[in-house]
Amino acid sequence: MLRDIERKVLRILWNYSHKHRGYMPSFSELSTKTGKYEKEIKFVLIKLAEQNFIIWDGWNTETIKIIRGWEDEPLNMPNQSFIGQG
Repeated sequence: MLRDIERKVLRILWNYSHKHRGYMPSFSELSTKTGKYEKEIKFVLIKLAEQNFIIWDGWNTETIKIIRGWEDEPLNMPNQSFIGQG
């Protein structure tokens, strides 16, 4: 189950990607929309990747790919969501 901030960030990513043809918001834009610092947003993105909601290289928000946009969607993908570990 997603925490509120995880759900909020996922919803922002989903809306941006659909409204702007795949464009993902920058850390600055995510910070403005959520009221959180970049460090907190990075932590949320890592958690979303660990839970297989997104794929992310761990550095740049432009590399984020949404796997599923809601908690209740079925998951048909192995846990390879966070590429930049280590």
